[in-house]
Amino acid sequence: MLDGPLIVQSDKSVLLEVDHPRADEARHAIAPFAELERAPEHMHTYRLTNLGLWNARAAGHTAEQVGAALVEYSRYPIPPALLVDVAEIMGRYGRLTLLDDPAYGLVLQSTDPAVLAEVLRSKRTAGLLGNTVASDLVTVPPANRGRIKQALIKLGWPADDHAGYVAGDSFDFDLRNTSEWTLRRYQEQAVDAFYFGGSGVVVLPCGAGKTLVGAAAMARGKTTTLILVTNTVAARQWRDELLRFTTLTPDDIGEYSGAVKQVRPVTIATYQVMTTRRGGAYTHMNLLDQNNWGLIVYDEVHLLPAPVFRMTADLQARRRLGLTATLLREDGREDEVFTLIGPKRYDAPWKDIEAQGYIAPAACVEVRVTLSDAERMAYAIAEPEMQYRMAASAPEKLDVVKDLVDKHPEEQILVIGQYLDQLNFLASELGADLITGAVPVGERERLYASFRTGEIRVLVVSKVANFSIDLPEASVAIQVSGSFGSRQEEAQRLGRIMRPKADGRQAWFYTVVTRDTVDQDFAANRQRFLAEQGYAYTIIDAEDV
Repeated sequence: MLDGPLIVQSDKSVLLEVDHPRADEARHAIAPFAELERAPEHMHTYRLTNLGLWNARAAGHTAEQVGAALVEYSRYPIPPALLVDVAEIMGRYGRLTLLDDPAYGLVLQSTDPAVLAEVLRSKRTAGLLGNTVASDLVTVPPANRGRIKQALIKLGWPADDHAGYVAGDSFDFDLRNTSEWTLRRYQEQAVDAFYFGGSGVVVLPCGAGKTLVGAAAMARGKTTTLILVTNTVAARQWRDELLRFTTLTPDDIGEYSGAVKQVRPVTIATYQVMTTRRGGAYTHMNLLDQNNWGLIVYDEVHLLPAPVFRMTADLQARRRLGLTATLLREDGREDEVFTLIGPKRYDAPWKDIEAQGYIAPAACVEVRVTLSDAERMAYAIAEPEMQYRMAASAPEKLDVVKDLVDKHPEEQILVIGQYLDQLNFLASELGADLITGAVPVGERERLYASFRTGEIRVLVVSKVANFSIDLPEASVAIQVSGSFGSRQEEAQRLGRIMRPKADGRQAWFYTVVTRDTVDQDFAANRQRFLAEQGYAYTIIDAEDV
């Protein structure tokens, strides 16, 4: 018997003993290819999935390296069949390659003619492929480049896309040369990995400078760029950051949102306006054709709505960069990101960036409240679809929130929730300002600015503040309700408080949970991603706040 922290099993599950002295080392080693499934206190369960292994292969990891990492940290001998299976799964990536052939144009080439024959016979590829010109070569209509990749991954044969990209219209600008800041090493590595791979996704913790990675990638390409973001506030923050970090001028940057329709060499558009329909048609999709874009940047790429997935299938000739803190999608469409944006090109563990001092250390605390007997009975007999709302909005949470606000009298505090009536009540009781989707963009920006300057100390926010909001002064977040069991929402909400603090102090992330209800169950699921990143939740009773 060996003495590692991992137990690797033949069903492709990998158990990690959290309290083992080499646990963090092992977690870091398996992160490129293993996905966390469950994270209770002492034993975390990971799984080797096809997509995780293909992402690792696309990032340059070999089956031998994966096997070596498992062997290095395993407590027992690895089942031989598992190592064979890993090698075969990873070997499927790249068996098919998309190329730009001088004679035939876009082609699908296979190192295994039998695989190509299987693909040609599949109903999934019907109408997507052109003429077979050799036993290992078939033409692909350029318009089908994205759709054939989607079909192939469903067949279990993900294509390695080496067909190249149009240059786009040239547009020369640079990062600013200043003594105030410089690209961090991991940001340089992320940009290099993206350009070496051609297209794909960069995964960095909230607060680690994803916008600067985007700006550096844009400056490297020196081409017209379309940036897609979650909302208008995020669009304006991108604009401010680009003006700060690059030689772009205000006249170079256009905003394409509900209120403004500017198309300029660098254009920032919201997902919302791109997915707006009138008469059944997406009326703003022509934005894609108004410039010869050389780069498309997808901010918060894990949030891509279905119409943008379809749109992206038509953009395969353009270089694409996805930016996110987590590739988790609750709808399971990670393979769509893999095929249409590109594989994961760079991923920095949160704790690594924290250790370098670029994000604040954070303490995660779950505070449990108890329903009164009457409320517990009402909850027990409620319809299932109402139970979470009742538990998440439990009135007992108010006193806990007040106690937590009082506990941190010198800190900038965000109170975050899902239900508007709950948030209105909390804002009123706390005497705090409230930001929801109903608050006009101009007023949101004013409140955020007041929070940044310290004029406002406590701000109550709905899910509109989950993404792309830069509030570096925030050091305490109190979550009272969330989007059911959303792991990516949990990560984003913690990210609101992870900008490094001038005095080096830690951030505090509180989740107020109603025990013995689905609120507690959903909280456990939400915490899984952060557990994978090395964050442990301390559980306390409301009376101990």
